[in-house]
Amino acid sequence: MATVEKMPMLQMGYDKLMTQLRDLKAERPLIVDAIEEARAHGDLSENAEYHAAKERQGQVEATISDLEDKLSRAQIIDPKSLSGDKIVFGATVTLLDEDDKPIQYQIVGQAEADAKAGMISYNSPLGRALIGRQVGEEVEVSVPSGDKFYLVDKIAFI
Repeated sequence: MATVEKMPMLQMGYDKLMTQLRDLKAERPLIVDAIEEARAHGDLSENAEYHAAKERQGQVEATISDLEDKLSRAQIIDPKSLSGDKIVFGATVTLLDEDDKPIQYQIVGQAEADAKAGMISYNSPLGRALIGRQVGEEVEVSVPSGDKFYLVDKIAFI
């Protein structure tokens, strides 16, 4: 029997996916209306509105299916309930780059990753390099722009 891999995520990420799902489900009747209206215009073979509406319907249904799959496999982790001296999923980490400039990231799930907002996936190159590290350890990460070196300065569970 196949096992279903859990998707760790924070409550915030779960809520974001639920909102996207609710919005897409609310869009369904609008798409059906657009298809009906386009059908009323006659010949479907040369009806761009009809084809666009059908394409959007396919995109929405695929996205709904994907979101429902992610939500069904969600394993919500509360970082405040975690502790320890090692970097784990949900930890907020302060790193010092090669110029001793502090950079802060929270280790999150793939669905909620946003590097600009300081949230990196545990599956990203940096996320994988950080998991299991402790304060004072150096981390080397190979990225497209070259190798980067960081020093783990602080680990928090907030």
